Amino acid sequence: MILPQMIAAAAATSHIRFEDLGLHPDVFSIGFFTLRWYSLAYIAGIVIGWWYLLKLLDQPGAPMARRHADDLVFYATLGIILGGRIGYVLFYAPDMILHPLRILRLWDGGMSFHGGVIGTSLAIIFFARKSGLNWLRIHDYVACVVPFGLFFGRLANFVNGELWGKPADVPWAIVFSRTVPSGFPEPARHPSQLYEAGLEGIALFAILWFFFWRTDARYQPGKLVGIFLTGYGLARFFVEFFREPDSQFAGTFFATTIHMGQLLCLPMIAGGLYLVATAPRRRERVEPIAGGASVA
Repeated sequence: MILPQMIAAAAATSHIRFEDLGLHPDVFSIGFFTLRWYSLAYIAGIVIGWWYLLKLLDQPGAPMARRHADDLVFYATLGIILGGRIGYVLFYAPDMILHPLRILRLWDGGMSFHGGVIGTSLAIIFFARKSGLNWLRIHDYVACVVPFGLFFGRLANFVNGELWGKPADVPWAIVFSRTVPSGFPEPARHPSQLYEAGLEGIALFAILWFFFWRTDARYQPGKLVGIFLTGYGLARFFVEFFREPDSQFAGTFFATTIHMGQLLCLPMIAGGLYLVATAPRRRERVEPIAGGASVA
């Protein structure tokens, strides 16, 4: 394992070094308060996603009114935080169950996107039933705004210098810090965080934008969320081939055969394909809560 890294490191001298980019996890500090880019990424994703959701709700066939958006954002944010953290503990760090106080230390990092999806979905179902709304159609609209959060989140991962990729000698490879044991030369690596920002953020947003604004997908309950699940699952599965396995799985099945992130994407892809394939049969006359006249 060390020999390939040393060989890769020999060619790393011509690559960009991460510390030369002048990036730092903290935006600024005032006394005891520190604002981190990771926190700002969450805030930006929620605020911009909220703004875009209101734009979507102004269109014909909206499944809820603008007044519902405030409550939805609250429940969804709660689902993201709780689901993301619980998912991280269950999927990536089960040893934290023996140290419950560590679970509460959100500022130390450790969030699972797959857990966040489950938490957000449960929150949306609860909100929809509480408000008498169609939970699947709300999922369609929420799916269209999620790429904002994914984009900013992956950029924050890059700024933090975490979740880097495997050793590589491509021209755009970057020499990150503290990726190998002390005393060994650092190899240049794939900036896999940027790959994910491009695929899960920009590309997935563009695909969902097209299907929402240029097709009748929003009148087929489950189609947009199905496209999101399939698109994210395929993008994440692909990028994992360039991403370094999580250190806690070193030498295990989840490092040598299939990454945990890839394994968790398989049910997402299967579920997404099912929702897309069955969406046309769920199409019915849509009596909107907001956004104009009903649509057949």
